[in-house]
Amino acid sequence: MRTFRLAVPVLAVCVALSACGSQDTGGGTPSPTPTGAQPVTSQPTPDPTALPPTADPTPPSGPKTPKPPKPGGPSTPPGVGATTLTGTVQGGVEPNCVLLDGYLLVGGPRDVLTPGARVEVTGRAEPGMMTTCQQGTPFVVTAARPT
Repeated sequence: MRTFRLAVPVLAVCVALSACGSQDTGGGTPSPTPTGAQPVTSQPTPDPTALPPTADPTPPSGPKTPKPPKPGGPSTPPGVGATTLTGTVQGGVEPNCVLLDGYLLVGGPRDVLTPGARVEVTGRAEPGMMTTCQQGTPFVVTAARPT
């Protein structure tokens, strides 16, 4: 009797699951969903009264020729909080590390910031910045030019 009580609910669950999985998914007429909504079977037709998208109303003016940049960046006064350093670039103990007056130069044009070059750099000291170089206070270069 105990087996019968256990078999009836298991059988009911199996019948319910098999009924859910036996819906026809191939071709034919789609069956309505429980909410009564019909599934979409084709693309919506475009609105014939809608206007086509237009291009930008302002025509482009002739080709712009950009000004060639000055080698090493601008020679303008530093902005608020910026500092300008002038001196001779020195090579660091690590590869690709360059220093100027005890500052580790981070960023900037590497063709200008070569060991032995006399330069003027503008930027900000960032003492808390982590670097792979083992010397100098990090100085983030915003502009550099030979002097």
